[in-house]
Parts: sequence; structure tokens; C-alpha cells
Amino acid sequence: MSSPASSPSWLADLQALLGPEVVFDGVEQLQAHAQDKWFASALPQAVVRARCTAEVSKTLAFANQRGIAVTAQGAQVGYVGGAVPLAGGIALSLKAMNQILELALEDGVAVVQPGVITAELQQAARARGWFYPPDPASLKECSLGGNIATNAGGPRCLKYGVTRHYVLGLEVVLADGRVLRCGGRCHKNKTGFDLVGLMVGSEGLLGVVTEATLRLIPHPPLRAMLSAGFEDFAQAAAAVQQILQSGHLPSALEIADAFTLQAAREYLGQSVTPKGQAHLLVEIDGQPEGVRAELEALAGLVQGLGCIELTKAVGEEACEAFWKLRRDFSYSLRHTGLIKLNEDIVVPRSRLVDLVDFARGLQQRHGFAVACFGHAGDGNIHVNVMVPDMQDKAMRARAEAALDELFTQIIAWGGAITGEHGIGLAKKPWWRQAVSPATHEAHCQIKAALDPRGILNPGKFLAS
Repeated sequence: MSSPASSPSWLADLQALLGPEVVFDGVEQLQAHAQDKWFASALPQAVVRARCTAEVSKTLAFANQRGIAVTAQGAQVGYVGGAVPLAGGIALSLKAMNQILELALEDGVAVVQPGVITAELQQAARARGWFYPPDPASLKECSLGGNIATNAGGPRCLKYGVTRHYVLGLEVVLADGRVLRCGGRCHKNKTGFDLVGLMVGSEGLLGVVTEATLRLIPHPPLRAMLSAGFEDFAQAAAAVQQILQSGHLPSALEIADAFTLQAAREYLGQSVTPKGQAHLLVEIDGQPEGVRAELEALAGLVQGLGCIELTKAVGEEACEAFWKLRRDFSYSLRHTGLIKLNEDIVVPRSRLVDLVDFARGLQQRHGFAVACFGHAGDGNIHVNVMVPDMQDKAMRARAEAALDELFTQIIAWGGAITGEHGIGLAKKPWWRQAVSPATHEAHCQIKAALDPRGILNPGKFLAS
């Protein structure tokens, strides 16, 4: 990361417009807003810590008039460099806009600002007997604005869907400072184009979300889980298929490979990790009598599919102990001291074993450990290429060659290069390969219509 340049000529005007308590250009502030959890970084020229929609609107109008780049940032825990201010300019932080404005249970909605942490909304809804299902693994750190920008998912997507399925309405500030409201608080709404759907997953390229109306559903009275260890990954993947083909629809079906389990054993200890070389987590929820009966049926089914260790959990506390292990997989891999290139690819479910076999081949051909874990139920597997040093040019070239091979194969299988992290910078080299020329052109036309000066998050996947 380079040292900060001298203050830009427009800084004094921006501070006069918004106030010195909102606009910052100190070295520490600039460095704190230079990156997310991906390895790349770039210093902005100024940081705006917006407190309300009006300040966001003024910032964008100011930047648009002068052609200054603006990169919106939430909690900065993304994995693809989406929050990196590649072109300098203004890092527009929304962390201070962190209020749950309304929990309207009679309407089944929550109205929130973008800086609200996902787990905080879940806890607030749960305290009232309601449920906000999207649950990315970083839910205790990530913000709802970031979730909306990337259309974040999580383990419960299998049954409940992704962030987009819970966004009913948005307030969005466009590139020129105009405030757009789309959707609303009705659970059905077909009034014009689906502008909400357009904004969800747009990665900060089309506008800045300043308020969201989110759908809540009644919280299931009981949940239960199975933790199953298998001798090999193929058995665990076969169990996934058999569970679904037997008529069960779990709220989550999570799988992990041998490298991931070994890292967890080294980080967490042998006593909290399951036996075997593959791990399967199955969660169900619903009415108590039905959940208990289904749990027993699933236990019998899984035991007959080669499972070598099976543990049950019933109720919130017991299930959370299982989920803690799952969420700690990512931290376990980081604890190895290697840089974790976390690729959230998606394959058809029938390709799960093919994917892990391919990952083993990558490991052999390129010399990096590769860890696979994730959402087996919908084929969204996190393939983690473990690299000692991305600043070493030769090592980085090898890592990029491995990723190129991975994404090329995923596309050939009819898969997707991202299921929930977004494209950002990390997957930009494969964007054109992943979509048709007409699809790329349509994206560029939409971008040009809403951001003709190209100030919003420049340099990301649409940039040539």
C-alpha cells in the first residue's frame, strides 16, 4: 500500500459542505479504509463517514459534479476486494448508519440502515419471535448494506433463499445524488421494473443503499441438527443426494473436506471436531413434534450411508455449538498462517465429488493446499487456495494460474464463479468468460444509464 499523496484540491470544499466531523484525510483513517478481507488495497484520498441519507446524497452530488471516484464501504469484511477504493477518491463509509429503524411485526418487516450488523437484526427479530434467515458465516461482523450489495447467502439458503428474497424495498442514492425509493413494505409488489432486484447484488456500481425494508418470517419453534463424520468425501456427498432424494428439505446441508477438518483439529482441538476425512452438518427446523420425528428419520438414514460418527443436537444452544465449529472453519484455515483465497464457486450438486477431486488435482499441479467446505445443499462450495505469500511474484503467478484453471472448469461444468461474495476485483479476470457478450453489454448499458460519469466503485468487474 502506497503512502498517502498530498491532500486533493477538492478536500476543503468537501469539508465545508459536510463538516470536519464527517470528512477525514488523516493517514490512519485513509489506511483503515483501503481494503476489505481480500489481500489487495488502495488508499482513498478522503473518507466520508456518513450519518444520514442527506450526507450520502451531498457526497455523491459533489463527487459527480467533479468526476471524483466514490467507493461505498460497509463493515469491510468482503472477500473479493469489492470495497477497495481502486481509483482513490472518496471512501464512503456507512458504518455510522447503523440503526434498526423499525420492527413492524404486523407487516412482517424490519426497516434498517445499511450499517446494521446482520446478527444484530437477527437477534432483535428473534427476541420478538421473528426470523431474518440470511446467515453468512461472517454474520457477527458483516453489515446488511454489504449483504445487499453482494446478495449474500449462507447455510440456510437451501430452504430459505438468499438476501434478495428478503429485500422488499430500498432507498438508494444514485450517482448524481438523487434519492430513489423502490419497492416498499408489501410482500407482493409488481409495480414497474424490479429495481430492487437490480440493486441487490450490484456491488456498489449502480447506487448506494441508505435504507432497506426487509422481510421477516415467524421463527421456527424448534431446530435440530446432525453432525456426521465419514471416511471420505464421496460418501458425504452421496449422503447429501440421498437426504434430498428421500424427501427431506433441511434448512442447511454443510460439507467439509479432510484439509478443512485437519486445520480445525489443529486450531480448535481434537475433542470438538468429528472423526473421519469428511464432515456433514444437517439442520432442520419447524414444529417440535415434526422436528423430533424427522431428526430420528434422518439419523437412521445417515447411519446407513457409511457414517462413522453421528451426533445429534436439539434446541438453540446445542445447535449453536455445532454452528460454532462450522463458522470456525474459516478461522481455522487462517490460523495455518497461509493466505486463504476463498473462492465461493457454485457447481451443479451432481458435481460435488468431481469438484473435490479437481481441487486435489490443483493441489498436486500447483503445489498449494486446497480446502473445500460449504453449502452442499445448493452446490455453493468455498474452494480455498492456501498461498504462503501473495506478495511473492512467482507464488502469486502460480496462485493465479490455479485460480484460472479452477474457474475455467467451473464454467465448463455450467457452474457459477460466485454464489455469494460477488465479483469485485478478485473475480474480475473471469467475468467476461462467465457471461455472454450480450449480458456484458447489457450490464454496461445499465451502468452508463445510472452512472454516466462512472464515479461509483470504478475499476471493478465492468471496467475493461
